[in-house]
Amino acid sequence: MSLYLNSKKIIKEWTDYNGHMNVAYYVLIFDLFGAEILMDKFKMGEESAKKSKKSTMVVESHITYNQEVKEGDEVDVNLLYFDHDKKRLQYKLEMIHKEKKFLASTIEILSLYVDLDQRKVSEFESEKIIIMKEFIKSNSQKFKNDNLIFSNKLKK
Repeated sequence: MSLYLNSKKIIKEWTDYNGHMNVAYYVLIFDLFGAEILMDKFKMGEESAKKSKKSTMVVESHITYNQEVKEGDEVDVNLLYFDHDKKRLQYKLEMIHKEKKFLASTIEILSLYVDLDQRKVSEFESEKIIIMKEFIKSNSQKFKNDNLIFSNKLKK
């Protein structure tokens, strides 16, 4: 099971000479149409960066390319897993072909919460901890925690 975040249609500019989506655009789709949705839910997205000067920065990622997608295909971006500690986020997303339902790709991310003025890692404010805990409580039955790479990097 997973948690739906967004859908996106593959456009010509994202394809390469092999006739499928170029590897760089998998990361773009995961970032803009998956991770940004999550960061907005947790009040750590663009608005937070502009107003409070706090945001997240990816420090590690692991991506799989399971089956190619081509121009005109539509994909769903779903959340497979989410967890956090005092200053780190760990999440895993999947890309599913909307019509044919096959797994196209996955990405697991480890991000740090950063004070943008000081350019240093910062602990989450209590308000954000509460939002994340409630999110986990409401959605954990949908999470898949198999094949995770970064779980040992959270300091709980």
